[in-house]
Amino acid sequence: MTTPGLRDVHVVGTGMVRFGRHESTSFARLGAATVVEALGEAGALPRDVHALYCGTVFGGPTAAQRIARECALTGVEALNVENACSSSASAFRMAWLGIAAGAFDCAVVVGVDQLTRLGGGVLPLDEDDVEASNGLTMPALYAMRAQRYMHDFDLAPGDLAAIAVKARKHGALNPYAQIRQETTVDKVLGSRPVASPLTVQQCCPIGDGAAAVVLAAAGSKLGGPGPKVKVLASHLTSGRYMQGDRDMTSPEVTVRCARETYEACGLGPEDIDVVECHDAFTIAELLYYEALGFAAHGEGIGLLRNGTTSLGGRTPFNPSGGLLCRGHPVGASGTAQLVEITRQLQGRCDARQVSRDGRTPRIGLAHITGGGTYGFDHAACCIHILGTESV
Repeated sequence: MTTPGLRDVHVVGTGMVRFGRHESTSFARLGAATVVEALGEAGALPRDVHALYCGTVFGGPTAAQRIARECALTGVEALNVENACSSSASAFRMAWLGIAAGAFDCAVVVGVDQLTRLGGGVLPLDEDDVEASNGLTMPALYAMRAQRYMHDFDLAPGDLAAIAVKARKHGALNPYAQIRQETTVDKVLGSRPVASPLTVQQCCPIGDGAAAVVLAAAGSKLGGPGPKVKVLASHLTSGRYMQGDRDMTSPEVTVRCARETYEACGLGPEDIDVVECHDAFTIAELLYYEALGFAAHGEGIGLLRNGTTSLGGRTPFNPSGGLLCRGHPVGASGTAQLVEITRQLQGRCDARQVSRDGRTPRIGLAHITGGGTYGFDHAACCIHILGTESV
């Protein structure tokens, strides 16, 4: 799968810390720890790196440069990317474009945020936003989506709770996950109400975290354990402004982004072995089953009920535990997904390893959206498809 005029790009190193509470570690050192791990995995020295891209939302000015100072990467191209929850996935795309176009041969992408420093509660939205100024929060928005979906289609509160149960089961197997305790449907439904029908166990937790990847042009001598992993597709798009009514049960930007991504690389949902999607709330994962093309509109719950999206199923979603359990330090989530997909394709995920027909998965998809703002389904959507060299 090669785009004419662009070089192939490989993920040659990964690094990650366990998501959770890291108040005693500085922002820069939190990010630097994952960069150092990724460089070590790739067998790369600082002199091998030509660019450092950082995705963060709350990290403040010159985040990449502050991280670079901690890991001897100063004096290279440095770029800071803020694109809400899609920040580090967008940074990955910028680094991929630079290498694919021949501007440089090796780049590091790091995503990092420390949400515990915000003091808890929902993430702040723009006070000038019409909907936010009238009290809209992200949990409330997704609760409205859930209510509408339950009204229009075959979905019960227990079905939403079952998504959280699946996430907790996967997350319990992931040493990087913020939440590693399994749960039951009754416990999910009985947990503290947040915005009906969503309870606290159906919402991603606040936390800190960082993840990093090293990208290199095809032919590079850099590379870590397992087979080489190639970037088969990279796509970023923004939401379309829609005044008035919009379908709360179908996320327009993801539907469009997925279609455009598949068309660009000649692949489809039937080719994907494993998915990491933006499951900030239980209803979100269900909506993305459909928006990413794995089920028809209104039929996504069938994939959960028959086990398709669980470990051992045809196409596991969020084997890491997803945002619901791995956690969602927003700037870090995009790179965390890419670390998970890379390691899954290399067969390095131990108890949570995806296996399809007795073999390691060959193609994985990472999807993340970002930004709740008036008139948009989401402000941004980023999708990456990775595959092993045999694809």
